Amino acid sequence: MKKNKRDGVMYSTNANYSFDDETDDVETLDAGDQKLYVSLDRKMRKGKTVTIVEDFIGSTDDLKALGKELKSKCGSGGSVKDGIIMVQGDFKAKIYDLLVKKGYGCKTKGG
Repeated sequence: MKKNKRDGVMYSTNANYSFDDETDDVETLDAGDQKLYVSLDRKMRKGKTVTIVEDFIGSTDDLKALGKELKSKCGSGGSVKDGIIMVQGDFKAKIYDLLVKKGYGCKTKGG
């Protein structure tokens, strides 16, 4: 599928606007330099529990790889979007332990 250079831009009044790809990948910090937050959420999910990992600093590809690893270790589905990893189910303690073993600085949020 051919990607349009102006994907998402309907109209711009700025004559100097460039339609180049403006997404800059952030360099991924080492695991020890990151502080990730693990929490549970049930809001807007019809009462189903989701484990959320927030505040990952790095490229989208590295975030997706970490999300894939966490989902496979928990044997559950989930998604990675907007810098947040969501794993279906209550895996707060397990994900916390997995991240600490990988060397990430980790904290839990909520009860």
